[in-house]
Formats: sequence, structure tokens, C-alpha cells
Amino acid sequence: MAKVSTYIVERLGLQDTLQYASQKAVPQHKHSFWYFWGGISLFSFLIQVVTGILLMVYYRPGPEAHESVRQITYQMNFGWLIRSTHNWAASIFIVSIFVHMFSVYFMKAYRKPREFLWLSGVVLLLLGLTFGFSGYLLPMDMLSYFATKVGLEIPKSLPFIGPAVADILRGGIDVTEFTVQRFFALHTVILPMVFIPFLLAHLWMVQKHGNSLPESEEAKPETDRKSIPFFPNFLMQDLAMWLIALNVIALLAAMFPWQLGEPADPLKPAPVGIHPEWYFMSPFQTLKLIGKLIPGAAGEVIGMSVFTLGMVLWILIPFYDVKSKGAQRAKRATYFGLLALFILVGTSAWGYLGVQ
Repeated sequence: MAKVSTYIVERLGLQDTLQYASQKAVPQHKHSFWYFWGGISLFSFLIQVVTGILLMVYYRPGPEAHESVRQITYQMNFGWLIRSTHNWAASIFIVSIFVHMFSVYFMKAYRKPREFLWLSGVVLLLLGLTFGFSGYLLPMDMLSYFATKVGLEIPKSLPFIGPAVADILRGGIDVTEFTVQRFFALHTVILPMVFIPFLLAHLWMVQKHGNSLPESEEAKPETDRKSIPFFPNFLMQDLAMWLIALNVIALLAAMFPWQLGEPADPLKPAPVGIHPEWYFMSPFQTLKLIGKLIPGAAGEVIGMSVFTLGMVLWILIPFYDVKSKGAQRAKRATYFGLLALFILVGTSAWGYLGVQ
């Protein structure tokens, strides 16, 4: 086995890579658990790629979208399992990105020299949400049809350009088979072409700058800090977390298989309690609340303006919370993060409780 390993390393010229990995160290402290969430999001994305390719073999976008998903789910061998795995991996992917982002935020890992790492992470989050939104319509059943109609109300509320953006996404004035074709192209071609370069750049910057330390660890003398080698120690821990994530996804897919409703029918009433996917529940509920306080177009404009402002502040936080600017900015940034987390969780829970 050692001879085979040496042969592969020599032929592929991996000596420098292995030497770099063996010298790279990962900090060890009471917050080290949060380092694994970036890897979990990467692993769940890879599961989506594999299962997505398998689904593409039998999926037919357009008028036959629902029928092809029905065949995948109920006629193809293990088709239901592949589809459920794909959908649950997508949810785990979004969850892990959110956890990763907030852990990076509260450990202030966006500070110099990691500003571009933060920006690329935010872009990956937005692209991940777009992946979820575009994939949700593809079965074209009643739930996905009306949920997409509701979800498209969010970009439609954008000032000035909103209606045009919604029309482009729909391919007309309503959600139809043309919308499915557009979403399929967006989901399987355009988004991967944009996502993968950002992902590679993000991973390269992680390797370049290494893992950041929380402020409590930075305050310690270097001699009191602990670390472990990236290879093989941390890599083995990371792979163990991937295995746990795989078991969680497999368990969810087997115990809660993704259902398929009846084909979409615009002439039928929307299902009771219709709402977008969970990761869009917070903006959906917030816009609904603002709409009740300020009815009409003014409420929509104010709601989207508040969201846009909050998003811009979130993206630009590395340029505000600069270490050299003192503790006050750091405190304000932490309060802002806590407020964002409270609104995200609170409005999502409020939205689901309101549906019950």
C-alpha cells in the first residue's frame, strides 16, 4: 500500500501539496466546532451535484415536468431516494451556510486580511438561495407552482426594476411551462457556471489565510494557544463530520421522502397556508407585516428598501468593524449581528406559526 501511495504521489507531483498540508495547523479551542460548518456545506453541495446529475437523466423540463418527476419518484428504481436525498441535501446546504456565516460573523473572521473571503461567502449564500428557489419549481406540482408565485412577489417588489425582473424570470406574466424551462436552465447551467468559480476562489482564500482566531484566543500569548496539524488530524475530523452529515441526510431522505403533489393547475385555488420555502420565510413574513402596517405599493417599496439597506450593511461589515478602529465598532457590529439573527429566526418562526 505504501508503494502504491508513493507511486501516485511521485507521478502526480503531490510532494509539495502534502508538505504544505502537513505543515498547515488548525487552531484548537472551545469554538473549534464552528470550523466544520464550511466543510459540511461543501459536502452537501457535492451530494447535490451527484444526485442532480442522476435526476437530469430522466427529468424533462417544460410541459412534461410533473410527469417526469412522477416517473422518477414512483417508477424508477430508487428514484424517490435520489430525489429525496437531493432535496434534503439542499436544505442541509442552506442551514450549514447560515451557521457558517454567523459563526464567521461572531468570531469576527471577516476582518483584515479576510475581507474578500467574507464577500465571496455572501455571494455563495445568495447563489445558494437562488439554487433553492429555482429548483423548487421544477416538479411543477400545486405547492411548487403557488409557492413560486408567492416567492416571485419578493423580486417583484424591488423598486423600479421589480416587475421587469419578475417577468424575465417567469418568461411572461404568469408561471407556466416556459418558467420551468427557464428555471431549469438557471438551476443546471447558469448558476453552476457562476457558483463554481466563486467556490474555488473562496476555498483558495481559506487555504491562503487559514482559520481565524476568536478574540478570546487572540488575547492569549502564542505559547498558550493550541493547534493540530491539518493533515491528517483535522482532515480526519472533517471527514468524520461529513460522514455524520451523510447519515443525517440519508436518514431524513428515508424517513421523510420528498412528496409530489398533483399537477399545477392555475384555475384551482391555492393550497391553504401557501408560503415559500423555509429559507425565504423571513423576508416573506417581514414584507407581509410591513404590508399590513403600510398597505399598498408604499409598503412594498419601504419593505424592500429596508431589506436592501440591511443587506448592504451586512455585506460591508468588514469595512466598518476594523480592528484598529476600537472596541465600540466591534460592539455595534456584534449587536447588529444579534439583531439580524433575532429577526431571521423570529420572523421565520412567526411565519410558520401563522400558517398553522
